[in-house]
Amino acid sequence: MLYHTPDPERAVAVAARLCYAPVGAATLMEGMSDEAVRKVLRTIMTSGHFSALEHASYTFAVDGVSRAMTHQLVRHRLASYNQQSQRYVAYEDEPCFIVPPSVQDDPVVRSRFDAAASEAFAAYRELVESGIPAEDARYLLPNAMETKIVITMNVRELLHFFEVRCCKRAQWEICDLALAMLALAEPTAPYLFMDAGASCRRGPCPEGKMICGEPYERAPRRE
Repeated sequence: MLYHTPDPERAVAVAARLCYAPVGAATLMEGMSDEAVRKVLRTIMTSGHFSALEHASYTFAVDGVSRAMTHQLVRHRLASYNQQSQRYVAYEDEPCFIVPPSVQDDPVVRSRFDAAASEAFAAYRELVESGIPAEDARYLLPNAMETKIVITMNVRELLHFFEVRCCKRAQWEICDLALAMLALAEPTAPYLFMDAGASCRRGPCPEGKMICGEPYERAPRRE
């Protein structure tokens, strides 16, 4: 985690309380007791008035993930992203390639995976060295290539992200990312994130026929 709104629970509570207060936000920020903050948070979290959650945000730096994963990540449109550019970064040495667990578990498949990734990168280097711009040579780079990205989400979007991506049915890499982000966010705002995670943590699973059929249990992170 690079940064988050200082005292995020108070920031959210002040924004919500302002709608009904005769004084300004600065006065509320200084004058609201911790119990008053929790009372307001209970009200908005149980009533579904989530707009106030957008006044607190979190910024994460993410390394060691694949382009395949970030293609999923940026579908969460109510967020801000800056990602390492394959247009402007020309790779000299073979980068890290993210290997799915299913591939790691099969030595024969793993060998073929590694060979294909290396072949693709070798072709990329040949094109760059022959004068092809990196922005064109990058078309050869596989989705498994490691990348880096900075993510900023407000609390409302974070809760939605955790709901859909901490689920056991989420793709393994983005699930691991969501669990890591949740572990970092929880201590900073225990009340806001106290039941964050897969939707089955709070009630029946909404997946219908796609339900896994298992009781809630936080999906284990893969190392």
